[in-house]
Amino acid sequence: MIVRLLEKNIQKWMFKRKAILITGARQVGKTTLINDFLNKQPYPILKLNGDDAITKRLFEVPSISKFSQLIGNNKILFIDEAQQIENIGLCLKIIFDNLPEVQIIATGSSALDIADKVFEPLTGRHFLYHLYPFSMSELYTGNLLKFTENLNWHLVYGCYPDVVTHPNDAKKYLKSIANQYLYKDVLAWKDIRKPELLDKLLQLLAHQIGNDVSTNELANQLKVKSETVESYLDLLEKSFVIFRLKSYVTNERKEVTKMKKIYFWDVGIRNAIIDNFNTIEVRMDRGVLFENFVIADRMKKIII
Repeated sequence: MIVRLLEKNIQKWMFKRKAILITGARQVGKTTLINDFLNKQPYPILKLNGDDAITKRLFEVPSISKFSQLIGNNKILFIDEAQQIENIGLCLKIIFDNLPEVQIIATGSSALDIADKVFEPLTGRHFLYHLYPFSMSELYTGNLLKFTENLNWHLVYGCYPDVVTHPNDAKKYLKSIANQYLYKDVLAWKDIRKPELLDKLLQLLAHQIGNDVSTNELANQLKVKSETVESYLDLLEKSFVIFRLKSYVTNERKEVTKMKKIYFWDVGIRNAIIDNFNTIEVRMDRGVLFENFVIADRMKKIII
């Protein structure tokens, strides 16, 4: 079993009067992480899933008496895909304020929905963590030889859990994640009015990893306003598809106007977007792939 680095932080804040919220792209292993963690806990646990119709009905009318009856003697309340439940933020606030002995753990697949539905009601009452595809330290703790042997494979297929655990079907799993799950959170968001624009933007970004990217230049290529491009980039960041970093400059005046570099949280997803799974030895983009891979892996450790 692969132990996630985030597990230590979750354990650290258990029963410290803070709800624990975990977000991350679909299929990065949030449910597996929490289930593995909860299996080690000596407390009675109530597990619910926000995608379940019965669970949704349980939270339709916020009521402390109903929540008390629902939770009963359980000491941990775990709600998976919590953002699917209407009024979930208010419901969790009521539980938090009135049942202090209950530890709340909730997961969500998008920072967009979690921010809207949970953050504000639970202001000052929660810790937020993000889970990403596997890091190298999670996969190869102390095993430099094995890491070296598998590095080229990861540069092509990335580190999503299902991809890593099914290496013979890596391409199939990556395409499934990219097409069925990855876009789902972004396309479902209310501000996305042109799905085809999102696909074109991702294609452009995938070919510019490691480069300084101009929002105005992307807008000109896509024939839309720069504000539209910026809003889509923001959505892609909050859905854990990409992240942006400022280039290093020593001049403070240049720092204000400096363009940002764009990277993908997983290079396998990037390769799936451009449909290129050629081996690293024959790729012209192996340099930028390696740069993206190293920086993303480092970012996973810094954020944790």
